[in-house]
Amino acid sequence: MRGAPLPSCFWDSPENVERFAAREPDVRLAELIREYEAPSAVRILDLGCAAGRNTVLLAQKGFDFEAVDSSPAMVAKTRDRLAPLVGAAEAARRVRVGRMDDLGWAAEERFQLVVALGVYHCAQSRAEWVRALTESARVLARGGKLLVSVFTPETDLTGRGITAVPGEPNLYEGFESGRSVLVDAPTLDAEMARHRLIPVEPTRIARPKVEVGRRVSANGLYTKSPFPPPSRPALPRADVVHEPGGK
Repeated sequence: MRGAPLPSCFWDSPENVERFAAREPDVRLAELIREYEAPSAVRILDLGCAAGRNTVLLAQKGFDFEAVDSSPAMVAKTRDRLAPLVGAAEAARRVRVGRMDDLGWAAEERFQLVVALGVYHCAQSRAEWVRALTESARVLARGGKLLVSVFTPETDLTGRGITAVPGEPNLYEGFESGRSVLVDAPTLDAEMARHRLIPVEPTRIARPKVEVGRRVSANGLYTKSPFPPPSRPALPRADVVHEPGGK
């Protein structure tokens, strides 16, 4: 998902829209959704849906899906692809323009599955990254799952190298789409743990062959802890004086 307005022209270009539309559905997602016996009763969010490669799959399988992307061109393409399946009006209702770090339109614990493939690393700052994870955790139901794929610092899409941004942890420059937050698998697990998201299986690294540069991803599947966060102990009132030895 494209959060900041600066690189929006990259994601809105017709070439990139068609390139993303031509991609096949994610293999891990296709395997995961087989676990759900009643698709129509499972609400799924496709976060950073791009041109709809995974949203279309969810619609075809009968899931109660919603999708969001910050690129108007990507959203328009996704709606066009969904129209023959669910109707133009329903496609417009279910797919919206929005940011991954502001899901205020969605109630807490609304989704049983959040699909976040190739989206979090599009954060233009560390702050945006944190907000995006916080929002995903907020809208994910307890016991729900979060399917994630993010680029690691080994990634170099252009082959010209990337550069760490001084003073910004995990933030790098050197991508045509703008800055990116890149983390390895252990760091991704640690970031998720801060939001009560626990690995369902070991987070793995994928290194597919590419013609230019390197594309290295950390692929994880997390579940939201069913237990609420521990409450903090109440602080003593400022107007109460505690005397030594007093009862």
